[in-house]
Amino acid sequence: MSFKKIFNMYDRCPVCGQVYELETGFWFGTGYVSYALGVAFSVFTLICYWVFIGLSWQDDSVFWWLGVNGVLLVLLQPWMMRISRVIYLYFFVYYDEDTAEL
Repeated sequence: MSFKKIFNMYDRCPVCGQVYELETGFWFGTGYVSYALGVAFSVFTLICYWVFIGLSWQDDSVFWWLGVNGVLLVLLQPWMMRISRVIYLYFFVYYDEDTAEL
């Protein structure tokens, strides 16, 4: 994946012709979806870390989790940005299988 082209998207669906940007600034709403994905991922890693390694203020394991979680969030950010656009688009555009087959 090229980081120079991370924000590039098709203007229209190649199958059905659906316009992706429904209005100017439409994709700004994906920030909320990306934030929710980041929070859900962080809660998931916190629970996994707590169950498998243990979590305590006394041995600074909380700070280890914060560091590992921060690095993972940075590495997964390009994927989360793309998937948040797909999720956000599903809120506003209904997918019809019959239209896709035409």
